[in-house]
Amino acid sequence: MVRIKERYLLVNILYPSEIGSRPDIPDVVVINQPTTDELTPVALMRGIRAEVAAFFGDHGSGAIEGAAFSVKYSSPATSTFIIRTSRASYRYVWTALTFMDIVPVKHGKPCTFQVVHVSGTIRKAEEEAIRRARNLIFAAQNGQSQRSADPLANMFGSSKRPTHEGAGADRFDVDDEESDVEMGEVSDG
Repeated sequence: MVRIKERYLLVNILYPSEIGSRPDIPDVVVINQPTTDELTPVALMRGIRAEVAAFFGDHGSGAIEGAAFSVKYSSPATSTFIIRTSRASYRYVWTALTFMDIVPVKHGKPCTFQVVHVSGTIRKAEEEAIRRARNLIFAAQNGQSQRSADPLANMFGSSKRPTHEGAGADRFDVDDEESDVEMGEVSDG
């Protein structure tokens, strides 16, 4: 008996155009805001099918069709959904999601679809969704107390790496004349 291989894609909908629009709310919350309730699994699948057809034509449309392609979980409150697709065609779906730039509903907002996890089982995809939601809550709680002028630094944190002056070769204290090492002959004996 042959097992049907499937992939589960965990996808977040992000709203980067909204960064900095509300100074009273942390940017990590603004970029991960809830999606409209008009985004149903049927509308989402219709939008993905249209994008796959636009990029890959009949070949892509035929590859993703079938019983394996479906939305298994959709949460407008967290802007997260899980898509099940066949293992052979998950890259078509991933590519279509990458190039989608609006929510596939009437008068949809500009957004970015980010595939954050690809799994062979729905259980692992759900666990990753829970882990990411937990981390988002902690980031939102810490984000209000630590705000900087740079919106990206508010979301990702500031760099703790020291900055070095000068060109890349000057960063290392290497004396070219003394660094050459003479190597003896190597025998294969």
